[in-house]
Amino acid sequence: MALITLARLRKEFKGAVAVQGIDLEIKDGEFLVLVGPSGCGKTTTLRMIAGLEEPTSGEITIDGRPARGLDPGQRNLGMVFQNLALFPHKAVADNIAFGLRMKKVPPEEIRSRVAQVARTMHITHLLAKLPAHCSGGEAQRVALARTLVTNPTAFLLDEPLSNLDAMLRKEMRAEIDRLHSQLRQTFVYVTHDQEEAMTLADRIVVMREGVVEQVGTPMEIYHDPVNQFVASFFGSPAMNLIDGEVRLTTGGPAFSFNGREVPLTGLGRVPDGPATLGVRPEAVRVEGVTDGYPARVSLIEPLGKETLLYLDYGTERLLIAVANSSVGVSEGTSLAFDLSGGRLFLFDTEGRRLGRSDAGSS
Repeated sequence: MALITLARLRKEFKGAVAVQGIDLEIKDGEFLVLVGPSGCGKTTTLRMIAGLEEPTSGEITIDGRPARGLDPGQRNLGMVFQNLALFPHKAVADNIAFGLRMKKVPPEEIRSRVAQVARTMHITHLLAKLPAHCSGGEAQRVALARTLVTNPTAFLLDEPLSNLDAMLRKEMRAEIDRLHSQLRQTFVYVTHDQEEAMTLADRIVVMREGVVEQVGTPMEIYHDPVNQFVASFFGSPAMNLIDGEVRLTTGGPAFSFNGREVPLTGLGRVPDGPATLGVRPEAVRVEGVTDGYPARVSLIEPLGKETLLYLDYGTERLLIAVANSSVGVSEGTSLAFDLSGGRLFLFDTEGRRLGRSDAGSS
């Protein structure tokens, strides 16, 4: 296993800053996911850890040893790339064995280790095949096996599932999760897919424009986002964002929109003025609501167990509610909703979080 520490890590490309002074400790044996939109610096950070990019400034240490000046091969880190980078003319067994041959490992040991890792990855039946004769999921297993066979102290994975279809992505996500549980080694995983991040990570690092916005467990990121960017990035469907303003009433602060007010109980003192209210779709109640906020159903998306309702409540943004699949409404139906089903988040006009409130309605 490996403890990896980043201190004030910075990377510039021709004057453009890709990573802006990251401080991060990746614990022994944890599954850490770097997530964020394209261009946020997550892959650049991973490549600096691997030794494929030289930091402009800052330090990387691996198990207490400074990494500066160490070639990628000297860091004993296993890298799995987005494009897999398998040799098309070599059989699967030779692809897996390539790294061991470069290290002059004895042939008998190579055969033994290749056979063992093939059993671990359930690809023994593929060893004689060429990569072109493997499915996408099989090729991904081969790439993982090629890294696993070298016994790295940590695994670095750069969007390894992005080229797979939806079903294979879920299958391979489970496979990677199983591998981490079995090996208990350090995994650093880059993705732009928040669902992958939520299902795989022990901790998530959310990045934007080279800056770490928040570090936390999946549930901390989802239930306690530090700002509007993190709140809206995580969740499928995404968090509802309602524009309005905060008013200080005799009963405490309230959020006002479309002539209605939502009490912000437990929020404490917040400045009045323009603001944005964030509410998860599952916190928007429509069933059994008689005295709520008026809306019209613009679109219905049945998902099997649940149904998504897109509500037109008189603003530019539609509100998404999660309802039971048996909800008896149709497009064009008028109904009432309230926001008493979960937490509410209040953000200022710059996207900074002003507070988190217990839900309430009036």
